[in-house]
Amino acid sequence: MVDHSVSIEDFTLLSVIGKGSYGKVLLVRKNNTGEMLAMKMLRKDYIARRNQVEHTRTERNVLERVNHPYIVKLKYAFQSPKKLYFVLEYCPGGELFFHLSRAQRFDEPRAVFYAACMVSAIEHLHSLNIVYRDLKPENILIDAEGYAKITDFGLSKENIVDNSGAQSFCGTPEYLAPEILAKQGHGKAVDWWSLGALIYEMLTGLPPFYTRDREKLFNSILHEEINFPGYLSSNAKDLLLRLFVKDPAQRLGGGANDSEPIKAHPFFAAINWGALLRKEIRPPFVPSVNRDHGLGNFEEEFKRMPAVDSLGKDARLGAASPTYQGFSYVNDGMPEQ
Repeated sequence: MVDHSVSIEDFTLLSVIGKGSYGKVLLVRKNNTGEMLAMKMLRKDYIARRNQVEHTRTERNVLERVNHPYIVKLKYAFQSPKKLYFVLEYCPGGELFFHLSRAQRFDEPRAVFYAACMVSAIEHLHSLNIVYRDLKPENILIDAEGYAKITDFGLSKENIVDNSGAQSFCGTPEYLAPEILAKQGHGKAVDWWSLGALIYEMLTGLPPFYTRDREKLFNSILHEEINFPGYLSSNAKDLLLRLFVKDPAQRLGGGANDSEPIKAHPFFAAINWGALLRKEIRPPFVPSVNRDHGLGNFEEEFKRMPAVDSLGKDARLGAASPTYQGFSYVNDGMPEQ
């Protein structure tokens, strides 16, 4: 039997392109193929100290289960005694956040396109009874052609079939649905609230209810109605009002038909959903990626960090730790749906 196992030795580390609370993300080259990939390194001690073991297992499981053009693909997963490694499809356009912060806000056709990619991806997750729970511009990547893809499944929850199956308080404050803040149980409808927050931020440049005062923010999400700038279209305002309904059962997308009423809303009138799934709709913006593999689309503060695996000398040593049995993975070319 051929040994398809992979380790850090199979990659050349090129540049840091992201950093999170548990580790960093590097642009790497697969030595035997020359393929450019993104490598997410997670320190096991950080994960254990912050009680994130279950979240990390979920991320690994979700990445293996999903197969969708607007969800980043897992290529390999492996571990060393001190770290976990996810090797993912590389999106050289960088984070949506990077482009939004430079543009300040997007025109409506561009926002509609990215939002439609997200609706399509979340619909796929929900069909697998996965709630994403962390939709925000930092977790959306732009590929070489300009399509938007979800990444980072550390807060996702599996086996959610209704609107009250998950209990934990997690997510990014500005994007949290009221039922998460109220700790009353939550389900798939939280992702449609977050879609509203994403659309609002793309069109205005700031998340809804934005304030640096955390207590005031939570109070606004729970009790206040959203204010719209005058330049938003009537279709955008109408969709946002329906996505920002406090009661998840009454929220657009909160019923048994999930994404269908959202897709049918006039805000998305220009989108042919079948063509979008087949990547037949031309993206409104194509990132510049030619000269440097797209590194110009990533923040300088990351790229200044040394592109090394700081604990990496142990990468081939030692057996898999019992906490992460079955972690390793090789994607054998699963076709897209």
